[in-house]
Amino acid sequence: MVYSEDLAERIRAALGPRAPFDERKMFGGIAFLVNTHMALGVTGDDLMVRVGRDGTDAALERGGAVMEMGGRAMTGMIVVDGGRVADPDELDAWVVTAVEHALAEPAKAAKPRTR
Repeated sequence: MVYSEDLAERIRAALGPRAPFDERKMFGGIAFLVNTHMALGVTGDDLMVRVGRDGTDAALERGGAVMEMGGRAMTGMIVVDGGRVADPDELDAWVVTAVEHALAEPAKAAKPRTR
């Protein structure tokens, strides 16, 4: 699946001043990891936001929708229509939410590589 490079670039710009991050191609799009956790992603033209179980209700009230993959709801993941995050302030608010959630979780231990 092709994902919005424009949205990915806007996420990079919003994330950069807030926290170190890594990028990985995932779910046919791109994911942004903060503190070893997937925090945000782009699938198609839409924004994926990891809000956790406790943040789901508030995220739904803000206009997100529960993310589904393979017909199954992804607990703690929200998808936001790309049109909603065309506004830089709206995108920034979702980035802040995702970063705060990722930084509140303990970092995952590095897995040893095997050959």
